[in-house]
Amino acid sequence: MSNTATILNDESRLSLADRLFFRLESLLNLIGGITIFLLVILATVNVLGRWLFSMPIDGYVDWVEQAMAFIAFLGIAYTKRLGGHIRMDMLIGQLHGRLLWFAELVSVVLMLLVTLVLIYGSYLHFWRAYDIGDSSLDINLPTWPAKLVVPLALSVLAVRLILQIWGYARAFKEGGEQPIAVPLIENAATVAAKEAESVMGEFEGNRDHS
Repeated sequence: MSNTATILNDESRLSLADRLFFRLESLLNLIGGITIFLLVILATVNVLGRWLFSMPIDGYVDWVEQAMAFIAFLGIAYTKRLGGHIRMDMLIGQLHGRLLWFAELVSVVLMLLVTLVLIYGSYLHFWRAYDIGDSSLDINLPTWPAKLVVPLALSVLAVRLILQIWGYARAFKEGGEQPIAVPLIENAATVAAKEAESVMGEFEGNRDHS
């Protein structure tokens, strides 16, 4: 399932680090959103220019290809922090207490190992592009900036995973039901109730304004 989870806070160093790092993740996610917005404007101008003046934007495909890295990767750590990624939790959803936190801890450790491998491989890919002066086919845009985004975004994700390992290890040690700085995945009934409450709140607000 995929939904936004609840994140609990307190005055601990873990919670402080979590909240401070979330500012960086939010900024990167904002940049990704701005990139999408600019890409929509670019597509609109390209279509109108082709239709009205038979003058499409030179290198439109090149710009879209470069933007894909920003769109796909800049929000990945933000999504992980909020528990918004897609996960199959039919089995793990039946676990509770220390057994649940141990299972989550193991999964995040495995994610971190995979992420570190991807950081290494994507950095080498970026360096090759930078070293040989690789560029796009149409208007010769340098490809290394987009390729650099990948290891940078994955490095931010790696730090987020380390923070979550800290959180799950703390939860496993303490054995509580309300750990700090990790996404508490909610069941379908809770998610549906929150969505219904949100819709009803918007409905009430619109009715009051009318």
